[in-house]
Amino acid sequence: MLTKLKDKIFFKLSDLVDFIFVQLFFKSLLLLRGTRVPFSAKISKFLINWPHQLSIGRNCVFEHNLVFKYDSIWRKGPNIIIGDNVFIGCNTEFNISERISIGDNCLIASNCKFIDHNHGFSDLNKPIRLQSSKISPIIIEDNVWIGTSCIILKGVTIGSGSIIGASSVVTKNVPSNEIWCGSPASQKKKRI
Repeated sequence: MLTKLKDKIFFKLSDLVDFIFVQLFFKSLLLLRGTRVPFSAKISKFLINWPHQLSIGRNCVFEHNLVFKYDSIWRKGPNIIIGDNVFIGCNTEFNISERISIGDNCLIASNCKFIDHNHGFSDLNKPIRLQSSKISPIIIEDNVWIGTSCIILKGVTIGSGSIIGASSVVTKNVPSNEIWCGSPASQKKKRI
């Protein structure tokens, strides 16, 4: 009984230290740099090159090692918009040139990648790295679950209530309340 009490006290103190020294300090730095972050979000330290591009909703949980890379010239933001009650697992990367919006109550598992652009390659006389990118925003509607290690590519909209199976590559729009899996992802069944 005494051991359980000690463990409980230890974990409560650990949460308090995290809240005071990590959450408040990191959130204060983000706010100073232009990120929209509410008091209720629980976020671990992450990498971001243009903090003013990020807007975080209420009660979000971000695990460690997230990368928010706004891969464009400076412009007024935010263009990475995350709704309320969103969970994002560790090692997830957002590589955005235009915009991504994630609706409320979404679950994004670890190791996912969101990329809203790709390189041009049609001119054989010009290096690929110098050709114009093709850019199109990503929209994740409310109540979507994206499994671990998924890749969501440019121009994709994932409809509300949909599920994307682990390790899928989503290259086209997913209607609401459907389950998609594979590479490239395709419909497996509807949620009824």
